[in-house]
Amino acid sequence: MTFPHCSFPHVTPWLRFTLIPYKSKRASPTSVTSHSPAASSSSQLPQAPLVSTPQPPRRGLFIALEGLDRAGKSTQIARLHDQLGGPSRTTLLKFPDRTTPIGKLLHSYLTSPQEQLDDRAVHLLFAANRWEVAARIRREVEQEGRIVLADRYAWSGVAYSRAKGLPLSWLFSPELGLPLPDLTLFLSLDPAVAAQRGGYGEERYEESGMQRRVRKSFGEVARVVSGSGANWRELDAGRGGVEEVWEMVWGAVRGVVDGERRQALNEIDVRV
Repeated sequence: MTFPHCSFPHVTPWLRFTLIPYKSKRASPTSVTSHSPAASSSSQLPQAPLVSTPQPPRRGLFIALEGLDRAGKSTQIARLHDQLGGPSRTTLLKFPDRTTPIGKLLHSYLTSPQEQLDDRAVHLLFAANRWEVAARIRREVEQEGRIVLADRYAWSGVAYSRAKGLPLSWLFSPELGLPLPDLTLFLSLDPAVAAQRGGYGEERYEESGMQRRVRKSFGEVARVVSGSGANWRELDAGRGGVEEVWEMVWGAVRGVVDGERRQALNEIDVRV
């Protein structure tokens, strides 16, 4: 709508004004926004891409192999390490871990008969050596989904110190709270048979009398540990050769690998 030029006679000449045609801000019929799908999508804000929350890896496993000296633990655990994926998936620990500060002290003690330490002090050093790597075990198993294999663990520490006559209840005390293996395999072997194997006698405890006492002590440890709910399996390492023992080891481990497991490792919590 337009207005003509207007003037008002009773108004002073300098107040005369011209009315400007008014244009409505409403869209004309020809400028109505299209509601077609193409037009509608172009007028919307871009959608953020859907981001899936990464799932944590499946919890790994912690498996320990125990037994007398020269029972074949190192041979079997090395094969187990390869069978379960090698370094990309599996961590192999040997206790004592002689790479740590405390482990270096223990290495000197074990390989030097002239080194004399109080039996209780020695036991606490072995336990402290396990605590040095406890956090690593938990991290790799629970957060990284790795399989950790231990060549000896807390049970050896208790059994060897028990063979020296120390009280069982005291021996378990410094082990309480350590990660509990999902499976412990004890390779049982007659000490007399172990003494005939290569390399026997190179370290302090590789002596027939000591090994017989250790074998008896392992029996006590097995009763306490199994009675506390730990998964303890004893295998006859003297029956057949390396292949026969391997079949028994792999049969026990395969059941745990395929089974269900809770996310957090249990802790050692035994009552003597």
